[in-house]
Amino acid sequence: MTYLDSAATSLQKPTTVPHAVQSAITRMASPGRGSHQPAMLAAETLFACRQAAGELFHVENPERVVFTFNATHGLNIAIKTLVKPGDTVLITGFEHNAVTRPLSAIQAVTFKIATSPLFQPELLLQDFAEKLTPEVSTVVVTHVSNVFGYIIPVAEIAALCRERNVPLIVDASQSAGCLPVDFSGWGAAFVAMPGHKGLYGPQGTGLLLCGGDQWETLLQGGTGSVSALQKMPDFLPDRLEAGTHNVSGIAGLLAGIQFVLQKSTEKIFAHERKLTSYLVQSMKRLPAVEVFASDGMAAQAGVLSLRASSVDCEDIGAELGKRGIAVRSGLHCAPLAHNTAGTLETGTVRVSFSAFNTAQDCDRLISELRQILLHADYKM
Repeated sequence: MTYLDSAATSLQKPTTVPHAVQSAITRMASPGRGSHQPAMLAAETLFACRQAAGELFHVENPERVVFTFNATHGLNIAIKTLVKPGDTVLITGFEHNAVTRPLSAIQAVTFKIATSPLFQPELLLQDFAEKLTPEVSTVVVTHVSNVFGYIIPVAEIAALCRERNVPLIVDASQSAGCLPVDFSGWGAAFVAMPGHKGLYGPQGTGLLLCGGDQWETLLQGGTGSVSALQKMPDFLPDRLEAGTHNVSGIAGLLAGIQFVLQKSTEKIFAHERKLTSYLVQSMKRLPAVEVFASDGMAAQAGVLSLRASSVDCEDIGAELGKRGIAVRSGLHCAPLAHNTAGTLETGTVRVSFSAFNTAQDCDRLISELRQILLHADYKM
């Protein structure tokens, strides 16, 4: 199979990841629940993962690296910690449902949306500055659009938030592992990310980087600490990690983060950008195909959307799947982004890369897409 859907889940993993998962399943018990070797080995592995994440994302205190099930879990904690009924929240026009649905579930929250045409970060930043008015209590932004690969100017937005003393939540679902995520430099209240995308870990893993001094629990239960109390501990990471950890998943996530650290985000991003640029140039030779791309790739990560004028995006995705090419079609759980870009009615076909893709993957996609369009009676 030609796998081009890493924005959903990176299927191709470093060999160290499944090996770490298998080893943990048979060698590790519950961390913090005993002084025997299997429990201690699990605790050491969890701490090593927090340390590795701290190194990658510039988190000075590893205890502020909290394990979650995925980015959505982390974003729910972050949003429900900071956003209260009646608050005004500023977001971008490219947010995922993992941001907009938790916000919509809080009573009487007012949305302000900063937006711009695709791949125009200067205009987006300008709109942000204008809309970051005193009534805004919290800012929530994605680092990279999961639909279009549009890189949002988070560092500049973070500077505005620090200047105006407004807490910032960052969704790093599409940037963690391929772009610099500077938790300390941004001064963010929270940064949420999955483990199963650009960090090459297993599904069911995620990280929440926690600043500030308040953290709202979604789950209550055992932590292996201060067990006599009926309230959750008031310190991290215990406060946000109720119940038994996904130890084998976290062991795999540690291996994935170590792979990223060894290879470097700079090299991974350069590789993905090179493939994206190559695919854009190849797509230009296909008439009746609209490609959503940044000029010179300046504001785009390794995610690319396209659509054909007379072939439904879902049909293209399904036909590619039959031919052994994995992409994703539709709205990608981000209707706000499609509404902003004018693609809400059609959706798009999304291609997304990882460190394991090659130019040959792009060539095969182009060849099969050409055949699909020819079959649809296009004049090529």
